[in-house]
Amino acid sequence: MQKSTYNPIGIFDSGIGGLTVVREIRKSLPDVSIIYFGDTARVPYGTKSKDTIIRFAQEDINFLLQHKVSVIVSACFSVSSNALPSIEDDIEVPIIGMIKPGVKAIEGKSYSSIGVIGTQATIESGAFEKELKTSVGDIPIHSMTCPLFVPLAEEGWLSGKVTELVAEKYLSPLVEKGIEALILGCTHYPLLTSIIKKVVGEDIDIIEPGKEVALIIKEFLSNDEMKTNGNGSLQIYLSDIPRGFAGISRNFLGHSVEEVHLVKNLKTG
Repeated sequence: MQKSTYNPIGIFDSGIGGLTVVREIRKSLPDVSIIYFGDTARVPYGTKSKDTIIRFAQEDINFLLQHKVSVIVSACFSVSSNALPSIEDDIEVPIIGMIKPGVKAIEGKSYSSIGVIGTQATIESGAFEKELKTSVGDIPIHSMTCPLFVPLAEEGWLSGKVTELVAEKYLSPLVEKGIEALILGCTHYPLLTSIIKKVVGEDIDIIEPGKEVALIIKEFLSNDEMKTNGNGSLQIYLSDIPRGFAGISRNFLGHSVEEVHLVKNLKTG
């Protein structure tokens, strides 16, 4: 079949975690072409200042715009919470963050208490709390940073006693507060869903914003009459190629990556 002639979707993240969002989009839209940029030379963003996160985000977005993308997904929660509110109005194509989709996924539900886990920058920004209060009202929201989840996911330690102990340390206080839903506020965390469910129990709903992003993209493409007519391609660009990337990317994407492009210089405009 002939490949799509439509402009691709652009997705960026501070590292490789955004590949879990790519995975969800490809499940829903296997024929849509995607260009992914991971700023692996400067990861993590979650420990950087707000001004630095904004500058990095502008550079990442500009790189994708050079590839004539039709829509951009900020798969980085730190960017979505700290940078997008300041810069999204100046971007020439639609841009989707991770905060609003995460909140959208729980609209219409009658939770009495919600938990949010994420990086330090995401949690300290209060972005989820602000959106949740606007969307679902004044209900208790309990947040927790889970910094060790990222290296555990990248190491492929998705189960086992060590990972379970770490998860219990982070999540038990949220369970004790009576949360009924838990938003995974980092793109690495979906890899740990099984052990998270084991720790919090089956009665607590796990919310993965990446799944909602895929639904939003599908709606956008349909409304904009940007149908595809063939198998979509995936081009991966990184600012540094980490050691062991082949194995790591396989965990995040669910399949091997045949080719990776190295980007040595990013420009703001």
